[in-house]
Amino acid sequence: MGSSEETDSENVTRDAFLGGQVHVYQPRKGRHRAGMDAVYLAAALPQGTEGHVVDLGAGVGTAGFCAAARLASITVTLVEIDDTVMSLARRALGDAENAHFSERIRLLSSDITAKGSIRHAGGLVPSMADHAIMNPPYYEADRFRASPNAARADAHVLDERGLEPWARTATDIVREGGSLTVIFRADGLQELLTVLKGRFGATDVIPLRPRPEAPATRVLVRSIRASKAPLRLLPGFVLHEGSGSDFTSQARGVMRDGFGLGLTAR
Repeated sequence: MGSSEETDSENVTRDAFLGGQVHVYQPRKGRHRAGMDAVYLAAALPQGTEGHVVDLGAGVGTAGFCAAARLASITVTLVEIDDTVMSLARRALGDAENAHFSERIRLLSSDITAKGSIRHAGGLVPSMADHAIMNPPYYEADRFRASPNAARADAHVLDERGLEPWARTATDIVREGGSLTVIFRADGLQELLTVLKGRFGATDVIPLRPRPEAPATRVLVRSIRASKAPLRLLPGFVLHEGSGSDFTSQARGVMRDGFGLGLTAR
């Protein structure tokens, strides 16, 4: 993530990602603000990925924008229900510095946790995606205290249904043989694998560790729709050198230069 500047009296900031290849508009406070997770989610798509990518729960569009910026052969649909952040994503699509990818992105207002008939009527139709990416709320309502701000809480806390509605929608929209990539908290890995079981296979689990000797705090999970191939636990990535705040050379390449993680498709 790069520089941030307040743009107007609405307390909206214009934030640079990938060394300025991407700019997003987001509320300075009161809602979730995008950062490292969105960038790594986009970077997990293998180089050479083609086709239609659907970003479920896209927020202001950071992950989808970063994916489109580094992968010239994809189109992206950003799916979000919050009208405020969707309006900011629309604003960012009109930013001149995003012109190199903006024509390959469209916005879709839809509740991804709704029942199928409602989703389908709203444009989330079966097998529409070659690939889906998602950064769902990390926390269960009964385990973590939610923010008193409703919009921030919705972005951070799953409702009582947990990850099931997210997995169900991803299963519906991703074509057979297509991929799903998710970033989630490391201690929620079992929950995530459980809801994907029987729906996706050929699963790769990629730990993200803050420092070389630290346990992973995040995991990237990539799976193939309807595959029966076994799970693989891959080496993963380290974000910071030693005990300081400096990024590793690989993390700098991802965060500032728009490099992918070097993962290969299965």
